[in-house]
Amino acid sequence: MTSSLKTGFTFAFVGLLGFFTAQSLPAEQPFAAHGERSSAQLRERLPLNDDWRFQKDDPPGNTVSLDYDVRPVVTTNQDGRAADAEPTEAEKLAAASRVVLKPWILPTGNAFIKDPAPRYTRPAGDPGSDVAYVRADFDDQAWRRVNLPHDWAIEGPFLTTGDFGGMGRLPSWGIGWYRKAFDLPAEDAGKSIVLEVDGAMSYATVWLNGHLVGGWPYGYSSWQVNLTPYLAFGGRNQLAIRLDNPPASSRWYPGGGIYRNVWLTKTQPVHVGQWGTAVTTRDVTSRSATIELAVTVDNDGREPAPISVSSEIFALDLQGRKTAEVVARTEAIETQVAAGAAATVRSSVALANPKLWGPPPTQQPHRYVAVTTVTRAGQPVDVYETPFGIRTLRFDPAAGIFVNGERIKLQGVNQHHDLGALGAAYNERAAERQLEMLREMGCNAVRMSHNPPAPELLELTDRMGFLVIDESFDVWERKKTPLDHHLIFPDWHEQDLRALIRRDRNHPSVIVWSVGNEVGEQYTGEAGAAVAKRLVAIVHEEDPTRPATSAMNYASPDMPLPAALDVISLNYQGEGIRDTPEFEGTERIRKTPQYPAFHAQFPQKVILTSESASAFSSRGVYLFPVTPKISDVVRDGRGGDSTIHQVSGYELHAVDFGSSADKVFGSLDRHPYVAGEFVWTGWDHLGEPTPYYTSRSAYCGIIDLAGFKKDRFYLYQSRWRPDLPMAHLLPHWTWPERVGQVTPVHVFTSGDEAELFLNGQSLGRKRKGAYEYRLRWDDVVYAPGTLEVVAYKDGKKWATDRVVTAQPAAALTAEPDRAEIRADGRDLSFVTVRVVDAAGVLAPRADHRIRFQIAGPGEIVATDNGDPTSFESFQAPERKAFSGQCLVIVRGQRGQAGKITITASGEGLEEAVTVITAR
Repeated sequence: MTSSLKTGFTFAFVGLLGFFTAQSLPAEQPFAAHGERSSAQLRERLPLNDDWRFQKDDPPGNTVSLDYDVRPVVTTNQDGRAADAEPTEAEKLAAASRVVLKPWILPTGNAFIKDPAPRYTRPAGDPGSDVAYVRADFDDQAWRRVNLPHDWAIEGPFLTTGDFGGMGRLPSWGIGWYRKAFDLPAEDAGKSIVLEVDGAMSYATVWLNGHLVGGWPYGYSSWQVNLTPYLAFGGRNQLAIRLDNPPASSRWYPGGGIYRNVWLTKTQPVHVGQWGTAVTTRDVTSRSATIELAVTVDNDGREPAPISVSSEIFALDLQGRKTAEVVARTEAIETQVAAGAAATVRSSVALANPKLWGPPPTQQPHRYVAVTTVTRAGQPVDVYETPFGIRTLRFDPAAGIFVNGERIKLQGVNQHHDLGALGAAYNERAAERQLEMLREMGCNAVRMSHNPPAPELLELTDRMGFLVIDESFDVWERKKTPLDHHLIFPDWHEQDLRALIRRDRNHPSVIVWSVGNEVGEQYTGEAGAAVAKRLVAIVHEEDPTRPATSAMNYASPDMPLPAALDVISLNYQGEGIRDTPEFEGTERIRKTPQYPAFHAQFPQKVILTSESASAFSSRGVYLFPVTPKISDVVRDGRGGDSTIHQVSGYELHAVDFGSSADKVFGSLDRHPYVAGEFVWTGWDHLGEPTPYYTSRSAYCGIIDLAGFKKDRFYLYQSRWRPDLPMAHLLPHWTWPERVGQVTPVHVFTSGDEAELFLNGQSLGRKRKGAYEYRLRWDDVVYAPGTLEVVAYKDGKKWATDRVVTAQPAAALTAEPDRAEIRADGRDLSFVTVRVVDAAGVLAPRADHRIRFQIAGPGEIVATDNGDPTSFESFQAPERKAFSGQCLVIVRGQRGQAGKITITASGEGLEEAVTVITAR
């Protein structure tokens, strides 16, 4: 197993102001991913995603204990508990009175425990080997056939009553079994073979050929188990994986199942260890950079191995393809690796005229790949590829974050891991679509809330040039839900955190490690700070080139926990929490704006807002009256309607502890030393449906669950892309019941003033004042027709927008986001279907039921409409429109090229037909 890796890079605070400097490369996944073989075919990383068998629940009548450990008895789910409620102390549990699997699972993480003393020794025996589902001779042909990644819960059915809103009203909890048989050639005998799991939700246990191999409890971690001792070379091998996903274990939709990719990796006994390369750079200028590599080599053999390690550096093009020319190479370093041990080899090389990695639009995300060759007795035994980027980071407490010497204001969002109607099962195209739309808005940064992401998501952020806060935990030792991560934190926090950093440290997009989010230890003084110090120390040991933080919604500057962090990350505190008179006397968190206090207490630390706003809205729904405030809470008659469970799209309302975008912008502009913000959230996500916990999904996204832009998208775009000529009007202008009534009109624009026209008549020209981010005409009297705005910047015409009163719905339109997809069984096209009138104007209040049919080599994967109250199955081939729109997701069939025809129809509407080509 890989020993604890000592990177040896400097963690420097430079200068009198205490700037944090980092000049690191970043990421790590073998570049020969997705089944490619490395040169000389010495290392094979083969996808093991296809043709699994799946079954819920343990075998009928099973009496064998397969529990990981004892758990508290849950009598209530605490569903709908406020998101900022104080976490509580863990329940005291008695020791297990029966056999539990924990002693056999814990050794899987030994490589990530620095001190050898507390590493775990595996007990004798193979618990569970007699369970029917583990046995090789069990007939699983009646089980469901699935391909991975797979989320067993997304198919539902939705739980429309009871306490399940927090976890998305989908049945993610329970026990699930996955089985797969595979043949292994006899010539593989003598190799080291591991199973790599990028994520499985949760408490995974792996058996191979009846032997308990190991497992990992945290559902968001990536991990591997060594299959070598249990394999049948030259014959059939049977894998069985059991998951045990607890109820009341999450505040959002966690998904269920093996929901990320799985790999079978074959190497020689002497090979680069798991995530065994660390690449950093120093002395970076436009003329040169020094690349430093630390390569950890494992020796799984029984004899010492004299080895030599060298690396060649290649440039990658913007699509991630390796160019032909070697741009630098290290000298070969010789060492010896003891049997059953590991050794780390360090080398460096100068690179002339480096192309730097940086965020668009002012920089480009250039990347390189280090191809590392390990030789033994003059013969190569392993080739390992590590993509990375060259960039400098400087954390300036007075000005924020600098990348390659340029100040980059963080225009970020928080993202949960689900992909809407696709659930938690990772899909590269769905994740790429999310990032593309965020980039269109002007977003340049993503916080992975609140857990390790899929490794492929970081490959996308690297390639696209997003900055990333990579986060590990939502809880530490105190709990937010009865069965959440606090149950395993004491035993597993070191392994989980070190595994995350080693996996992700070579990704140039990662700029900060976050070790927690709104943890209960904010409330426990020095005891809580001690936990923070322990986690931050692990970060510094594993990666001295990046700072560590934890997001704080309660801790004040004079409390112990903030002092333990390198970066001050505030959730909602910067703009104030419940700081209006109506919250006087409440026992909930109340804060005046905290930026000045933290800046005064920690003048040497950068401050950023890790969660801002938490504003609410339902796309295309506008409720009256409209608040005159720049930020308001949601109540009936104040932006909310508890009879229809929707929130007004005027974008002025937020959760009680949050604020509108307008209020956040003002606070950031008043405190220019703040590095920027991460909005809660970029996209709606499943679960956490505040303020209406009877719904399925959140209201806080800038983009809804289906991927349709809310009006707030344009408010952020107007701020984050000031050079883009744009103007956006709201609300829609189809209000037959409001003729003669006041119907306020708001304009979001990157211009500085605008004139509004109704049916050609000017309603006045207005200019943004100080700390104003929208233009408001709150006294407009509704009359049907055409509403138009002309925006100006510096006195010159800048942009226009218009909305027209829709006539009766008459037809459908269908528009795919991409007209060509790969015929690989994974690539997707997202087709937007709109209800329009005879002139093609969107019918903004249409809710017709739309039916979808498909012909050709493709299938409908899912449908959605973005309505948080909808309980229609995501897999249904029909869907009610919401605010005039719905979505159908289409996938091509593997190896079958051709035309895929999608037809959308609805009663009384002219059907729409669109064609997608699978290649």
